[in-house]
Parts: sequence; structure tokens; C-alpha cells
Amino acid sequence: MAAATPTPSVAELIERHQDTLDRALDAIKSRDYWSPYPEFPKAYGESGPADGKAAFEARLGRLFTIDGQPTSGEPVSGEASPYGIELGVSYPHGEPDALIAALEAARPGWAAATPAARAAVCLEILARINARSHEFAHAVMHTTGQAYGMAFQAGGPHAQDRGLEAVAYAYAEQTRLPASAGWTKPQGKRDPLTMVKEFTVVPRGLALLIGCNTFPTWNGYPGLFASLATGNPVLVKPHPRAVLPLALTVEIARDVLAEAGFDRNLVCLAAEHDGGTVAKVLAVRPEIKMIDYTGSTAFGDWLEENARQAQVYTEKAGLNTVVIDSTDNYRGMLSNLAFALSLYSGQMCTTPQNLLIPRGGIRTDEGSKSYDELVADLAAAIEGLLGDDARAAAVLGAVVNPGVLQRTVAAAGGEYGELALSPRVVESAEFPGATIRTPAMIKVDADKPDDRTAFMSECFGPVSFAVAVDSTEAAVELLRRSAQEQGAMTAGAYTVSDQVEAALVQACLDGGVSLSLNLTGGVYVNQTAAFSDLHGTGANPAANSAYCDGAFVANRFRTVEVRRPA
Repeated sequence: MAAATPTPSVAELIERHQDTLDRALDAIKSRDYWSPYPEFPKAYGESGPADGKAAFEARLGRLFTIDGQPTSGEPVSGEASPYGIELGVSYPHGEPDALIAALEAARPGWAAATPAARAAVCLEILARINARSHEFAHAVMHTTGQAYGMAFQAGGPHAQDRGLEAVAYAYAEQTRLPASAGWTKPQGKRDPLTMVKEFTVVPRGLALLIGCNTFPTWNGYPGLFASLATGNPVLVKPHPRAVLPLALTVEIARDVLAEAGFDRNLVCLAAEHDGGTVAKVLAVRPEIKMIDYTGSTAFGDWLEENARQAQVYTEKAGLNTVVIDSTDNYRGMLSNLAFALSLYSGQMCTTPQNLLIPRGGIRTDEGSKSYDELVADLAAAIEGLLGDDARAAAVLGAVVNPGVLQRTVAAAGGEYGELALSPRVVESAEFPGATIRTPAMIKVDADKPDDRTAFMSECFGPVSFAVAVDSTEAAVELLRRSAQEQGAMTAGAYTVSDQVEAALVQACLDGGVSLSLNLTGGVYVNQTAAFSDLHGTGANPAANSAYCDGAFVANRFRTVEVRRPA
């Protein structure tokens, strides 16, 4: 009989992951590129892709069991792949009372652990998730519609980066104060006053993670690991159409916690049928002290207004804007924008929606370009990028839900305005049942009330608006006002003018939105890098927090002082 694999002690985990934690702490200070998780599929071994696919397929048509978690009633199911394959995975149902009781019972032992111990356990969870990145890629692909390459990177290593980043910030904030300190106050001729003071991190309580359909791991890991690393149990409530990636995460986390000597019910899964209301029920429970949410503005606003007992971290939606004033690389600008507008069918909270273009045209290295010429050239660049169906499918992925498809149909029918680029159906040889559409681009005028109504509302998915404005100054002001009033996750701009650049920077500072200037190469406005870029700012209505900064983790715990005479 083979010897059993020894269970890792917490001390062993701390030693195993100390270098990674140290390097992550350095990275959040330097803001340069760094990642311990390779983003290239070949880095995971020759058999990695086949093994990951086999592991994913072994889950299909079966109950996803979670040992030791309270369950009741009929299993939950309902996920459907945007690529048309049958998933048939079901998940255990848990009553809120039972799940919360289990989390509460697990809390004391985890709260008593040191920040170093909690960080090491979190890094072990991430290491095991990383080793299964190909399996996660299939799970993300078939629940979100991301193409495999994007699902592997964004749903795997890049999501893991964001989780590790949250752990690093959590550790830094928890260790900012010393565990103990001596205090001496001179009293002149009298003996000095001397005290010994101890500072203990006290976690806030139970955390609720409400997952999204489009990026369940990338958007879910920051909150999950920020709460866990600061000593709080986490109840994971996935989006009903994207349960599997977070269920796999919960499974791995529970195994690592148990092996390290903690209660596996520190992380539990709360799956529900589509259309269920368990998120609302859980969100207002007095035991829930933190909520992390990514999704619609309507429910995010509801959480902020009603879950008053909890610290609520939301990422909602806004109007992402690109101002086009001038460029010294016209073809590079067109290529960059075409990819940014096409990637994952525009189903990213960071995808540009409104392109603000002076109606008198712009200056370029190819001479002046009128509004109509620029719009036509951009439409042609998108068509060139997506002309081949196989390539288009790899860039676009599949449409994630009926709402996105309806908006595409509405755009094609002229409901939003004059079409500059018509969407078309893309066929996938590998997945004949996939729902894939190319982007639509609409020509609108900022001075027309009906047009303004269309482009000043979020139109999530592969629909963008080429907005004719009176001048660059008008575009800058519209950027400022839309960020302040509707919110924005990203802003972009193209200009060769120092004066215009200064005005754009000030507008984005006023609007609380991060700005990308003159992108013409392999960096796109809708992509951010962990350890370096902030995702959101928390300074406009689109989100009240950022991935990741000190504010994202620091209020998940408090510090309690005990002092006594020396």
C-alpha cells in the first residue's frame, strides 16, 4: 500500500509560499509587471490541455458534491453553455440558516490564526487552482461564453493574479501596526509613565460573495481572497448561469483549509436556480458583515441601500468613453480600437461604448479625416479583424445571455440609430450550436435628443456608438459629465496635443475614472494588469471600490488594542 500524502502544516505552508508573498508585496509597491502564474497554456505540461478537458467533461451530467456542507432539498441546476453543449451539472442546495450556522461555527479558529498563516493558506489554495487552469478554462468558457484562449488567461492566471494581489494587500494592511509596542512618556523629575500595548486584528464576520455571469473568477477572486485573508468566512453565491468555476474554487479551498487544520466550512457554496432570490435574503442577514458584488447597477444600488449592516463592495456599470482628437498613428489607433470593441463581444465592464468624435474631423499622420471617414475606416478595421469566422470566434467568444442578444438584434434593426456597421452571425465549426455575433456600430449626434437618450444609457454587449460632437472641448466635457453622472470603469483618448491631454487628464480626475492615452499596440483600454493597474477607482457611480488597493481590504477587519502598565 502506498504511503499517504502527508498533510501540510501551517508552518510548512508559510515556508512554502513566503517567497511568493514577499514578491507580491514588492510588486504592489513597484507596480511593474510580475506574475507567478504563467499565462501560456504550454507552461502547464504537454498533457495539461487534455487533462483539463477530461476533468471538465467528468463533471458534466453529474451532481457536484460538497462534502461536509449542510444541504437540503433538491439539487440546483440550470447552467447552459453559450456554445450549445449540454452541461447538466447540478449542485447541492443549502438553506441560509444552515449555511450561516456552519460558517459561524467555523469562524473562531480562523479568526485566531495569524495573518501569515491565513495568507499561506490562501496562497496554497491559489497554487492548486493554478495547477488546474486548463480545467477552469473549460468551466469558464462554457458558462460565460469566453473563447478558450481568453477563458484560460482571464479565468485562470489573470484571475489568480487578482486573488494573490488581494492577499498581499490584506497581509500588508494587517501587519501595518506592530503586534506589540512599548510606550514611555517622560514626566520630568518623576518616573516616566510606561505601558505595554498589544494590537490584535479582529475580523469583521461573515462575507458574502455574489458572483457574476461574465467573469466569475476574475471578478470573484479579489473579494473572496480579501475576506478570507483577513480572517472572515466566505459564503459564495455564484450567478446561476456561471456556477461551475466558483464551485471548483470552493471545493479546492475547502480541501486546503481542512488539510491545514481548519474547518472546511469556512468557505461554503450557495447555489440557486436562475431567477432565485437567495442573494437578497442573504444580503440583509445580520450575520453578513461584508458583501462583494459584480453585476447590474439596479441590484448593486439595492445592495448599497438595503444591506446596511454590511460593508458593501460593488462593481456595477457605466458609460466607458473614448475621445478621439488626433493621432500620429492612424492605422494603429484603428487596429487597437477594433480589437477593444470586439474582444469577448463587448461583454466586459471595461469595453468602450461611446466614441466621441468632433464632427469637423480629426488630424492624423495620414492627413485630415472627417467624422464619416473615421467611422467608415473603423468599421472596415473591425470587419477586417473578424472577416474569417474561425478567427472571429476566437476573438468574440459567444453571447452570454438573452439580453445581450436582444440588444444586438435591436441594433441591427436600427432601433438605436443609423448603422455604421451591421452585426452578422458567425458560425463555429467546433461548436455548431454557439451563439456568436459581430459588433454593431451606430452613428449618433450628441445634439439630437433621441440619439443622446440612446448613447447615454448603458448598452452592454457588442454595440458601440460613434458620437458626433461639436469639438474636442465638447467631447472632454461630455466625458467628464458622463463619468460623474453615469459612472465609468475606463476612459480612453487619442491626441497629439499637450493642451488637450492636460484637459483630458483633469476631466478624468474630476470624473474619478482611469485614463488610457494613445493606445496603438498590444495594450487595450479594456484590459488591466494585476499588481500594477487599478480596476475601477471607487470614485464614480460605476463602482464603489477598486481592485486592488488598501481600501478594498482594510475595512474587512478592525484592530483592537489591549494596554497595561509595563
